[in-house]
Amino acid sequence: MKKSFLIITTLLLLLNLSCSQEKNIQRDLTEQAAISVANSWLSLVSEEKYGESWDEAANLFKNAVSKEQWKQALSGLLSPFGACISREVISAKYMTSLPGVPNGEYVVITFKTEFEEKSEAIETVTPMKDTDGVWRVSGYFIK
Repeated sequence: MKKSFLIITTLLLLLNLSCSQEKNIQRDLTEQAAISVANSWLSLVSEEKYGESWDEAANLFKNAVSKEQWKQALSGLLSPFGACISREVISAKYMTSLPGVPNGEYVVITFKTEFEEKSEAIETVTPMKDTDGVWRVSGYFIK
């Protein structure tokens, strides 16, 4: 009886560990996919293709700001910084709830960025799984 209990307990623990590892692997893959989307999107921004960055953004983003507003905002915000020299991921965190937006799948990614005229900037890019299931950027902030 004790041996059966020990075997069942061990099997349950192994199953639980396996499920935890699978969830961690899935979360890591999701974060990596979001980082890839963010990097591609940031390349458009770095190349001053602001209209294209809007085109590639999530529906939530497009509903919040018009294409012309976006182009004007980025031109005024980023032009004093000069060209992007380097950009490095500091953190990426998968979340299902963020303030001020509907629940969904988001990854909040923070980059340490160096520009010609601003040596230390922090960019935060938030890709989300859009309504069609594709990861797209839903938010961008720079400090």
